[in-house]
Amino acid sequence: MTTVRRTSCNLCEAICGVLVTVEDAHVVDIRGDESDPLSRGHICPKAVALRDLQEDPDRLTTPVRRTPDGWQEIGWEAAYELVVDKLTGIQREHGRNAVGVYLGNPNVHSLGALTHLPTMVRQLRTRNRFSATSIDQLPHMLASYLLYGHQLMVAVPDIDRTSYLLMLGANPLASNGSMMTAPGFGKRLKELRKRGGKLVVIDPRRTETAAVSDEHHFVRPGTDAAFLLALIHEVVTQGSARPAAYVDGFEAVEAAVEPWTPERAAGITGIPADVIRRIAREFAAADRAACYGRVGVSTQEFGAICQWAIQVLNIITGNLDRAGGTMFPRPAVNTLLGLGRGHIGVWKSRVRGLPEFGGELPVSTMAEEILTPGEGQIRAMVTVAGNPVLSTPDGRRLDEALGSLDFMVAVDPYINETTRHADVILPPAPPLERDHYDLVFHQLAVRNTARWNDAVLPKPAEARHDWEIFRDLGLALVRRTPWSRRRVETTARLRLSPRWIVDAGLRIGPYRLSVGKLRRSPGGVDLGPLQPSLPGALHKKSKRIDLAQRMILDDLPRLDALTTVAVDELLLIGRRHLRNNNSWMHNSARLVKGKPRHQLLMHPHDLADRDLADGQVVTVTSAAGSISVEVASSNDIMPGVVSLPHGFGHNRPGTHLTIANQLAGPSANDITDRSRVDPTSGTAAVNGVPVTVTAGQNSPE
Repeated sequence: MTTVRRTSCNLCEAICGVLVTVEDAHVVDIRGDESDPLSRGHICPKAVALRDLQEDPDRLTTPVRRTPDGWQEIGWEAAYELVVDKLTGIQREHGRNAVGVYLGNPNVHSLGALTHLPTMVRQLRTRNRFSATSIDQLPHMLASYLLYGHQLMVAVPDIDRTSYLLMLGANPLASNGSMMTAPGFGKRLKELRKRGGKLVVIDPRRTETAAVSDEHHFVRPGTDAAFLLALIHEVVTQGSARPAAYVDGFEAVEAAVEPWTPERAAGITGIPADVIRRIAREFAAADRAACYGRVGVSTQEFGAICQWAIQVLNIITGNLDRAGGTMFPRPAVNTLLGLGRGHIGVWKSRVRGLPEFGGELPVSTMAEEILTPGEGQIRAMVTVAGNPVLSTPDGRRLDEALGSLDFMVAVDPYINETTRHADVILPPAPPLERDHYDLVFHQLAVRNTARWNDAVLPKPAEARHDWEIFRDLGLALVRRTPWSRRRVETTARLRLSPRWIVDAGLRIGPYRLSVGKLRRSPGGVDLGPLQPSLPGALHKKSKRIDLAQRMILDDLPRLDALTTVAVDELLLIGRRHLRNNNSWMHNSARLVKGKPRHQLLMHPHDLADRDLADGQVVTVTSAAGSISVEVASSNDIMPGVVSLPHGFGHNRPGTHLTIANQLAGPSANDITDRSRVDPTSGTAAVNGVPVTVTAGQNSPE
C-alpha cells in the first residue's frame, strides 16, 4: 500500500514542509510540500536524507552498555536503573556539580526534547551545564536579553518586504536562514530584486550568498565590530538617526562611537572608508532596511559587541519594528512564556571564571572542568544529541577529558567520536517516527505560520521517543534524589505528552488554535506577515529599550587592541555547506557524495608567498595544535585568510559510522583554541584563529 504523508523536515532551522511517500512501511520518496505557507515547496538535500536516517544500519535501536567484551544490548529499565544509580551515587559522594550536562544542536529541533529534557536536567541540580549555544548564537541571545528583556525575543529581518538587506557573517543560501527561519532564501532573494531591493554582504569569503549579492566586501575576520561602529558613527554624524520615543541611551551610544570613524575602521577591517560611508548613507536612507549578522560575527572575540551594534544600527535608523525592517514574530505558541527571560553571570565557571548565561557555562570550559581536580570537578557527564569532540574548541583535549570520566551516559542514536566514551547509550526514535511541532523556529520565522504533523512511520514497540527517555530518567531521579523539589508538580509535568503541551499552548496562544485544528490542515496554516508590536511586546516593566548597556560599553576599549597579525600568520574561519549539518549527517551517502569539500581554502597569493601548490598536503598550526589537510587555491577567500569546514575528523577508534569513517578531512576544532573567547558572553572564538600554514604533513601525535 502506498500513501503520501505530510510532515516537516526538522534537521535545520528552515523547517521545510515535505511530502513523504511511504510504501509498505518504507519511505520511497521525499519532496517539497508546496502547500506549506512558509517553505512554499522548497527543500534542500538534507530533507531527502531523512530516509537515510531512518534506514541507517549504524543507528542504534536499543540501549547498549560498555563491557570488557565490547558494546552489549541492555533493556530499557535496566539501563535507566544503571544510569540513575551511577549519577546519584557520584553526586552523593562528590556533590551536585560533579555531574555535567552537554546538550547538542539537534535538541532544539525535537519537540520531545524541548518539552521534557529541561525538566529532567533540572532534577540533577548541577551548575555544570553546557550546550551548543556558546559555540553558536549566544551573543545574539545576549543582545536580545539586554535590549528587549528576553533571551529569545529575537528581531528577525522582514526579508519578504525589505528593500535593503545588509548581511554580515551569514550564508543563508547554505543555511536557509539562521536565527532567521527563511526557507527558500534563493527565491526570496529573487523577490527582493524584483521589487528593486539590494543585498550587501560583508564576509571574509565570497560565500554562495555573497556570490549572488548585489555587493560583497571582504572583511578581516574578527573586525566586524569596527565596521559596525563606523556605520553607527556615520548615521549619527550625518544626522540620520531617528530612534523611537521608547528608546533611551542614544547619547551614550553617540559618545561611544565618536572615535570610530570610517578611516579608523578601514585600517582595521580592510573595507575602504568611502565604502563604509556609502553603505551607512544607503542604509539610513532606505525606506525599509535590515541589518543581520550570524555565526561569523557571533563566534569571534567581539561577538557580543557585534550583535549589540547590529541591533543599535537597526534601532537608531528607525528600522526596528517596521515592515521591511527587523520585526518580532507572533507564533501560535508563545515560546517565551515557557522559557526564562535569561540572566548572565549569576555564577561563573570554577577554573577560568567565565560567566554563565541562562544557566549554562561556556562550552570552551568543559574539558578543564573535567580535568582539573578540586571541589566541583566534573566526574560524570550526560550528553544529549551532541558530538562536542568534533564541534567544540580544542577537541583533542575534550576527547582526553571524556575518556577520564568515572561515568558517562549519552542519549544518541550513534556511537560517534563523543559517545564512544559513554558507559551507556540510550537511542531515541528517529525523526520520521515522531510527532512534530516546531516550538523554537516559529519564534524566529520571517512569516507567522503554524504546522502540526503526526509521525510518518509507526514507532516499533521496543523503541522509545526522546521525550519518553527524558520522562523515565526524570521520574527515576525524582524518586531517588532527596533534594528533588516540587515532586508532585515535576512528576505531573513529566507525564504529560508533547502533544498535550502543544495543544495547551495553542489554545492559550494569540490565534486560539489547537492540535485538532492544525491536523485538519496538515500542510500548515498561514497566520500572516510580521506585524509591529513595540513597545508593548517588550519583556520589560518599563516597556523601554536602553541602548546604553554597561557590559557592552565597558567592553568597547578592548577593540583598541585590534592590530594586524604577524607577517607569517593567517586567520582561520569556518564555512558551511548545504549538504553538511555539523558533524552528524556525514553518515548519509547521498549527502557526502560528490566533490570533496574538506580542503583548506587559501588565496593564490598566500600560496605563492609560501611556495605552496594547489592540492598539496599542508600542516595548519595554531596555539592549540596542528592538523594536516589538502589545500585548495581559491580567489573566493580574502588574502590573509584561510577557511576550513568544521564537523569533519571521523575515523577515530571505537566509532560505528561506516560512511562517515570513509570521509577524508581533519577536525577544524583540533586547532581552535579553548582560551580564545568573547569574555563578555563567554562564546568560543572559533573564527579568526591565528594559524600558520606550512608544507608537509603533520607528524602523528
